[in-house]
Amino acid sequence: MNTTVDVPRGLAGVVVTETALGDVRGREGFYHYRQYSAVELAERRSFEDVWHLMFRGELPADAAGRAAFAAEIAPLRRLSAEVAGALPALARATAASGPLAGLRTALSLLGASAGFRPLYDLAPERRAADALAACAAVPTLLTALYRLGRGLEPVAPRDDLPYAANYLYMLTGQEPDPAAARAIEQYLVSTVDHGFNASTFTARVIASTGADVAACLTGAIGALSGPLHGGAPSRALDTLDAIGTADRIEPWIRERVLAGDRIMGFGHPVYRTEDPRSRMLRGIALGFGGPLVDFAVQVESHVERILAELKPGRELHTNVEFYAGVVMELCGLPRAMFTPTFCAARVVGWSANVLEQAADSKIIRPAARYAGPTPPRPVPAPA
Repeated sequence: MNTTVDVPRGLAGVVVTETALGDVRGREGFYHYRQYSAVELAERRSFEDVWHLMFRGELPADAAGRAAFAAEIAPLRRLSAEVAGALPALARATAASGPLAGLRTALSLLGASAGFRPLYDLAPERRAADALAACAAVPTLLTALYRLGRGLEPVAPRDDLPYAANYLYMLTGQEPDPAAARAIEQYLVSTVDHGFNASTFTARVIASTGADVAACLTGAIGALSGPLHGGAPSRALDTLDAIGTADRIEPWIRERVLAGDRIMGFGHPVYRTEDPRSRMLRGIALGFGGPLVDFAVQVESHVERILAELKPGRELHTNVEFYAGVVMELCGLPRAMFTPTFCAARVVGWSANVLEQAADSKIIRPAARYAGPTPPRPVPAPA
């Protein structure tokens, strides 16, 4: 017998499955990857270490393990001739939309050309191999699409550079400053996974159908592109630009809050305390220093005070997007690449979730309550 259960709008707080990949404890301001604090991992370990943790359940045991994983990833960064040859036309077609829009098509092409098959038909080892290949290729695809869209030749990946440094190198064509590479690496680690957010849930829903890895990740990218999800870092920085000067902070913010507008970079659907990612990124930004950082700190202070006054009891603080935008700006990333950079990290978390979901043969198939005109009604004859 079919039964239905009413749940909150947006499935807020509804537990839909079990996971061993991590969790967000919003009231505590804490989140973790497997058994480790995500912030502590960002502070102490490399992106590759965390990738290994998410895919294989443990951190590399030693330097030899880290080197072996790096050697496994390196050749997967390079694109096939079929995929690379299609990117110029794809970049032209998505010039107005940006690299993330192009990535949806490019990743589908990569999966098709590499022969990715439905997860349902594959052994766990083959699923993991497909996911590893897709994750390794995403930074190469994103940076190539960005450069081609600006009339520049793509920069080939380097086997000797780690994930974050290689990403910046392929984006700019220059070996990155170590401080910038490490700051971006910490940002990437901090955004690998974050509970059952919209894009992760999308990936798992598609995986539950038994579709191939590229299909799962393409759907997740589509969810991430929305401004209420991954599209916010550049918008948060746009807010700083719109305010402009310190004397405009108070009137600008107060006017927007009273008008019911959302202040990008503030508030989170899960955290009821300060977002731990924002706290870490604020520290990174303060390490760089400068006028942008000073202004961001001023804006944060004013916004939190005004929100506390006008929306008492809401506990609205900066989220990851606010200082993520500041850090990426300080590290020289163009704003068009803010959300794609988020994607370059989150693809690892999506893939780990896809692999976990693929082990469960139950398709995700919720119900909806019909709210239209009462059926059945006679179908009118054509006029």
